[in-house]
Amino acid sequence: MSKILIIGPFPKPISGVSLANQVVKEVLRNSTNFTVDSINTSYNVFEDAVGSFTFKKLIFFLKMNFSVFKILKNDIIYITPGQTFFGIAKYTLFILLSSILKKEIIIHVHGNYLGKQYSELSGIKKKFFYFLISKFTKGIILSRSLKNNLSPFLKTENIHVLNNFAQDFLYNHTEEKSFRELKICYLSNLMEEKGILQLLDALIILEEKKISYSAKIAGNIDENLKEIIRNKISSLKNTQYLGIVKGIEKRELLNWSTIFVLPTFYKMEGQPISILEAMATSNVIISTKHAGIPDIIKHKKNGFLMETNKVDELVELCTYLDENRSKIKQISEYNKTYFINNFTVDIFESEFLKIINNSAKTEHF
Repeated sequence: MSKILIIGPFPKPISGVSLANQVVKEVLRNSTNFTVDSINTSYNVFEDAVGSFTFKKLIFFLKMNFSVFKILKNDIIYITPGQTFFGIAKYTLFILLSSILKKEIIIHVHGNYLGKQYSELSGIKKKFFYFLISKFTKGIILSRSLKNNLSPFLKTENIHVLNNFAQDFLYNHTEEKSFRELKICYLSNLMEEKGILQLLDALIILEEKKISYSAKIAGNIDENLKEIIRNKISSLKNTQYLGIVKGIEKRELLNWSTIFVLPTFYKMEGQPISILEAMATSNVIISTKHAGIPDIIKHKKNGFLMETNKVDELVELCTYLDENRSKIKQISEYNKTYFINNFTVDIFESEFLKIINNSAKTEHF
């Protein structure tokens, strides 16, 4: 029986990475081939400046290093780091000790910024960044177009594609939807790069155009945007902010809505779990041609892909759907089947265990 150590964020706060790590932990616990331990790296202050350096963060992660002894007790070290220089550097002790002890070290990249960060670095920082990531023996990415995030550091055969997932309780308890009006949902952290301001501005225009809709918005609000977001929402007659939702509340929200909107241009974006959750509950997706999203969403088939920062385009898409309600129903039905065939926890578990079970040591690039 192999012993595996998961190093990365767990809820709370809830994010795509922390939720994925929680499911990975459950998958490994349910497997007869592994025992699992973890180190929770969640920094408990939510803010938009992801990957930024602060002394509070530095102290937090220095304290985390006291858990490095757990490396000694485990065979496989699975890390879901950040994608900035600091996001990688804070795991230095864990990576180096694992490498010295010839452990299997797996990096799971939940985004599309790691390669860009490497290209932007120079001098000693670039060399150190490369040195650390090249110590990993395997890498996991969310979709094929994100491969360039690891290709500078690892051999192609050591880079594995693993789609994200949505949890079973969402698609196992779907309800009949009503298509009488646009029912718009936003479910993600309310931060500028996730496109929340573009959505709110689009909703203002829809009200001005007298287009009938209802919108519900859920997620953690970035502290720096609280006043702006609350003012915009309070100016809208048909939009409601629900706060943070999870479990049954999340399912009820996604079962209520027919159109899921995520106009993201988040630099760390990979393959948002919220999009998969929306497909699991038969929603039409409106999102952006950004990161790994076009790998899972095909324009006019699963919904619509728009350019980033285009409020007018978002308004046009909502107007089109308002005038073509049958299209909402058609895509809604397609997305449920598409999800079941590609993005369930069972599929994720099967593919993840294939990667982990192949525990032969790999040479560094």
